[in-house]
Amino acid sequence: MPSSLFLVWRRVAPILALLILAPFVAEVLEGSTHLTNFFVFPSEVGVYGCAALLIRAFVRAKRKGWAVLLLLAIAYGIAEECVILQTSLVPLLAAKHIYGRLLDVNWIYLLWAVGYESVWSIILPIQLAELLFPERRDDPWLGKTGLIITAIVFLLASIGTWFMWMHALTIYAPGLHYQPPLFTITAALIVIAILVASALALPASSRTAQTRTRRAPHSWLVGIVAFVSGLLWFAPLLLHYGLFPAFPFALALVLILALAVGTLWLIWYWSAAQDWGDRQRLALIFGALLACMLAGFPFSGIVLTIDFIWKGVCDLLALLALAYLAWKIRRRVNIQEQEA
Repeated sequence: MPSSLFLVWRRVAPILALLILAPFVAEVLEGSTHLTNFFVFPSEVGVYGCAALLIRAFVRAKRKGWAVLLLLAIAYGIAEECVILQTSLVPLLAAKHIYGRLLDVNWIYLLWAVGYESVWSIILPIQLAELLFPERRDDPWLGKTGLIITAIVFLLASIGTWFMWMHALTIYAPGLHYQPPLFTITAALIVIAILVASALALPASSRTAQTRTRRAPHSWLVGIVAFVSGLLWFAPLLLHYGLFPAFPFALALVLILALAVGTLWLIWYWSAAQDWGDRQRLALIFGALLACMLAGFPFSGIVLTIDFIWKGVCDLLALLALAYLAWKIRRRVNIQEQEA
């Protein structure tokens, strides 16, 4: 008979894993959170981790599908970029040229950041945590009390993060005195409300028999597509940082949206196959995380050697952990196939 300590750990372990995975994937592996500024990681756990827990708890408790998860993840990304940090609103670059800035919004950066925050901060950590604890994949992990506590921590951490970021701007950009217009923030809140309302209105997940007759692609193909798509998703940062100022703004928007829609459609199409399973899910995660790790070296703003070493060590340990998880999943799937 399992001990009470084991039962407590079984209940708490997935929660702790997701709390850590969300900021670790989005900030540490990418490189924005360095060793020299690791003091911000606890606040990132409160924001990223709690947001992922809340979104996942709702989706699993209500038996919602991937579309609801995506809508809520996008809502979080907009909240992160336009309400909490407001990095998509503040003109951080030189005033001579801020590519894609219109109506007080850095549109290229906003599209990139919302995609990054929704996928790498929310969706991928949730999928990874569920692969780590497959026996509890369908459980919401949080009860009513847990939801309330998590929501309070998220709110307090968001306020604290906003305050720290505003204070950091006065240090690293002392000449920048900018207050985002109330109209812009209000518009962002309205969009967030619409996304959340749409998520609430969508029905529970279901797969038709027709879509479940297809065969899933091999996991290596899924991983390659995730890797290439992930690398391409960082390309808009080249425009945002002014490397190609003559590139047509409208064309950039179309290409970014086409990449997002095309990748999402392909994953949706593949995941509807009858034999889509954990091997394909892990390949998807592996490819996207590898792209994030590599792109983080030029884009994360690392300067100090010790931070480069820190990022390299974290990335290597993550790859080894993913390889071990792949071995465990393959072993588990082989046992299941033999017993079937």
